[in-house]
Formats: sequence, C-alpha cells, structure tokens
Amino acid sequence: MCSIVNGLAADPKYAVGDIPTELKEKMYAVVREQKIQYKILSTSSTTFTYRKVITILNSKAKQFATLSVHYDKFTSVKSIKATVYDKMGKEVKRLKQNDVSDQSTYDGFSIFSDDRIKTVNLSQGTYPYTVEMEYELEMKYLYSFPDFFLYYDDEVSAQVIEYSVVYPKNLKPRYRLFKVNEPKVAMLDGKNEEMLWQFINVIPDKFEPYSPPLHQVVPNLSVAPVDFDYGGYGGRMDSWKNYGLWQQKLNEGRGELAASTKREINELTAGIADKEEKTRLVYNYLQNKTRYVSIQEGIGGMQPFPAALVDEVGYGDCKALSNYMVALLEEVGIKGYYTKIRAGENERDIIKNFPSHQSNHVIVAVPNASDTLWLECTSQTNPFGYLGTFTGDRFGLMVTEEGGKLVRTPAYKAEQNTQFRKADVTIDYSGNAVATIKTSYSGIQYETGGLDFIIDRTDKQKEWIERNTQIPSFDIVSYSFRQQKEKIPLATVELELKLDRLASVSGKRIFFTPNLMNRFAPITQNLENRKNNVVKSTAYVDSDTIHYKLPEDFYPEFLPVPIKLKNVFGEYESAFSLDQGKIIYIRRLKMNKGKFPAESYNELTAFYKAIIKADNEKIVLVNKT
Repeated sequence: MCSIVNGLAADPKYAVGDIPTELKEKMYAVVREQKIQYKILSTSSTTFTYRKVITILNSKAKQFATLSVHYDKFTSVKSIKATVYDKMGKEVKRLKQNDVSDQSTYDGFSIFSDDRIKTVNLSQGTYPYTVEMEYELEMKYLYSFPDFFLYYDDEVSAQVIEYSVVYPKNLKPRYRLFKVNEPKVAMLDGKNEEMLWQFINVIPDKFEPYSPPLHQVVPNLSVAPVDFDYGGYGGRMDSWKNYGLWQQKLNEGRGELAASTKREINELTAGIADKEEKTRLVYNYLQNKTRYVSIQEGIGGMQPFPAALVDEVGYGDCKALSNYMVALLEEVGIKGYYTKIRAGENERDIIKNFPSHQSNHVIVAVPNASDTLWLECTSQTNPFGYLGTFTGDRFGLMVTEEGGKLVRTPAYKAEQNTQFRKADVTIDYSGNAVATIKTSYSGIQYETGGLDFIIDRTDKQKEWIERNTQIPSFDIVSYSFRQQKEKIPLATVELELKLDRLASVSGKRIFFTPNLMNRFAPITQNLENRKNNVVKSTAYVDSDTIHYKLPEDFYPEFLPVPIKLKNVFGEYESAFSLDQGKIIYIRRLKMNKGKFPAESYNELTAFYKAIIKADNEKIVLVNKT
C-alpha cells in the first residue's frame, strides 16, 4: 500500500555503482540515458518528447539538475515529470505541480513577448544523486529543429543517447552530419518512418585552447524540413532561394511609410546624388528617430512589424528596424535588402550547404558600385557601415524578390584593427610617476572592453578607464574621449594619470617594467597529442611608443636587447634606446588570422611565451653619484 501511495518503496534503479568506472573517472556527471524525439505530424504540427536521466557526482554539475522548458503561443507543454534517486538508486523525491515555476521570459527590453518558461530545480545537498526528467511539447508549426551536439561539458560522460525523428513518408526531413554515422531508418507503420541516431558510452574530449567552433569539433547533426509552415505561412526550405522567398512573403506589404516621414526623408536627401552619402543620411535619420526593443510575440518572432507602426511608436526589434530602413531607402530611390544573419562575437557561422533557419538577427545590405554597404539598424550609436565582431566576417541570407542569396559580410584585416599608443612618463626619485597617454583604437579594437558602447557616455567613461587600464595603481587626473564614426571607426582616448609606485626603489637603484600597459597574457597551456586545428579568429596590430623621463642623475644600468619574432601566427618586436636622458621603448605586435594544423600548437605557445617574457623585461636605473 505504501508504494502505491507515494512510490518511494519501488525497486532501486540507477544506482551509481552500476555506472562503468571509465565513465565516472574524472567526471562531474554521467548521463545515464537521454532520448530526444521529434514527430512530424503535418507541415504545421509537430511534437517533441525529451527524456534524460543524469547522475550528479558532485556540486560542480549541480546545474544539470535543473530543467527549463520554453513555450509560447505556438508551443504548449503537455507534461513535465521528474524523479530524484539517491546513490543507491532509491527514489527520494517525485516532482509535484507546485515544484514547477512558470514565468515570462521578459528580458527587460522586450515590449511584446509571449515567451514563457517552466523551470524545475531538482538539485540535492547530498552527492551523488540521480535525476530523471522528461517532458512533452506540442508545436503548431513545422519550421526548425535545434541542432544536436554530442556534448554536455568536458567533465560529463554518457551511457546511452538517442536522437530520432518520426515523419510521414511524404514529409521526410533533410539532415546534415558531422562526425556522426548515417541514421538507422525503420518503417513504424504504413505511413510513418523513423530516423534514429544512437550513441553509446560517450567520453568527451578535453578542452583545447584556440580550437575551431564547437560544430567543427564535436559530433553534431542538424535536421530541417523541406515543406514547412509557420504562423500560416507555408514555404520550402530545400534551397536558400526558396527559403528567402518564404521570408519575402512574410515581409510583403510592410514597407508603407507615413506621409510625414516620406516628406522628411526626401527633404533630408534633396540634392544628394552620391549613393553612399544619401544612405548615410537615411541611416542617421533612423538612428535619431528609433530605438531597439525585442519583439517575441507570435509570428513576430519571424515577421517584421510594418514600417508604419515603427513610424508611429518609434521603436522595433532587428526585424522591424531593418524593414523600416529598407522602406526609408526605397523612398529615396535606393535598394536595400533585408538580410538574416547569425549574430554574436563567438557565434558559429551559417552552414552554407544546409539551407535552414540558422539566423538570430537581421541587418540591411545596400549594394554599391564598388562594394556593399552594411547597416546595423538596432543601435543608435553604431558607426555607419560598421558591423564589427557582432555580424562581421560571416554569411548572411539576403532576401530579394528572386529569393534568398547567401552573401558574405566584410572581414577586418590586421591593418584595420589597430591600437596605437603614445605615452610620456616622468619617474621621480621615489618611483612614483606621472603619465600622459594617447591611445587610438580602430576597427575591431574600437570595441575594446565595450569602448564602442561608452564612447558617447560621459557617465561611463571613467569606469571604462578604471576597468581597461592595465596599470596596477593609478589616479586619474584628466581624460577625454572622441571618435570618428566611419566604416572603419576610430576612437581616441587621452589620459593624464598619477602612477603610485610605478617603479620600485632599492638603495641607489630604481626598477621598472617599460611595457606600461599592454602586457600580453594569452593561454599557454601545454598539450600533448593535440587533436584540433588551431584557429585564430582575429587579426590585429598593437603599437606602443613610450618615452620615460628619468630622475636627474639616473641612467639605465643596461638596456634590454632588441627582440624580433616572426612566424605564421604573427610578428613581434621591441626595442629600447636612450636619447637626452629619456628611455624610448617601442613595441609592435601583429597577430594573424587563420586556421593552422594541430601540430603547430606548440609553436604558437612558444611564440606566446617569448612575447610574455619580452613584455616583462625590466630596466634598472642607477644613480651616477
């Protein structure tokens, strides 16, 4: 009777002792079983079932005892179940309805959102324990399937993982595989087939610095439909052209502007013949008139709000603002294109040979005579034509009347991503100093420490200096910021600082490190038998010239020898000279971008270690008297 009432006297299962030793060794958690299944019912209906049993071995894996289930207008949660077992496999807790938190996913800047999340926290205070969790969703669409990665964490192994898709034979989906075998395909009945991938005894590879993106390292797969429907809009996803035609259909009829806006934008650009200059004026108009908010309501997750509504309310998300920009350009005779892209500094690129929903952002492309102008429409401060690390150097899907076309956004070269610094430093007898420093940041380095966000924010500039000035102890006397908002932006920061104990004093000697504020500190971890290629994703140039005025009657005991290093990864040089009682220190570092063979990793770390050593060279000053 007791087992019927509370279920706590059932036979033990999932005992930790049953896990093979090789799956527990050096692990924080072990996935005992995971089953993921999508079932395609029609072009506008799917179900998703998820089941996972995971043993939490210690507190470093407690986050895996939490379950989060997202849903919205098109997705309903049919069930959530969960049970907790102790290390012997004895049931100790079963999920109750009041254990489930249900709240909006409001993020602080979403004006319209019907996204919600159900959350369950099943973490326990005693380790190890096992959590069994499962849920089922019903979706009123067939559009996309999240990518599946055979990876949780460097310290999480798995006994059995299954991923399957059930579908009517006339709606067979496409798939893309990386380091994954072809699926087992079986007929379930006269109408449905199943594709099944199964993985047994999975032990993760250890993290390797400077590796390719995750989708180029760990086994993973993508699934996408051919025919689909989202929000009543049907389409085909068998080519980028057809997928773009579907998006074009969503955008139709949403470009009408208010009469007052038409008048303003035509007056603003009257007499301007140059296409780039006219586009710049329209972009400035957009920035001054609108602001960004997130819109995650219904089909609004895919379809832009009408331009007339943006006119009225003065805000929109990336889709609405990009559509608005296209409409403004159209009004003054310039063709702009709504372009879907995968945004984020460390986001993976769109996989070009697998047409599917892979974007999370929208920008605008304006083809020009010699190149294409690229417009980020969600920022009120972004320099005209600059994409930076957020959307630069990646594929986007340009939506045209003829369908979708894959395009490539600009990459930024080392000579464009520069940090040039000049400084004058006066050291006194006690080792304290005063310094005037002028640093210019261009290209991607314009984003250093969020500089691009605070360049016009006088209330945030001092905080930026304190956070990004690599000097142990300093007081700010004065500072100034200015910028040039170009396609390759430039920001200049000038500082006057007091530097307490810049140098250390011992008897008649003064010791200091001439590299004032640009010491290299990369990962130099030693690795044996590296597996992955080495990837350096950014090219840049740093140049520092620092003049040190010495205390009277002091001179350098010796000057460090010049250093010159060069290999496929980059170039480094440093040099010292003495001129009229001043030490002049010059440092230049150029880093190359590229993919390099795994066996070159030791060469990279040797290069880095040599730079670190050179950057930490000291100079000893001695008193002549």
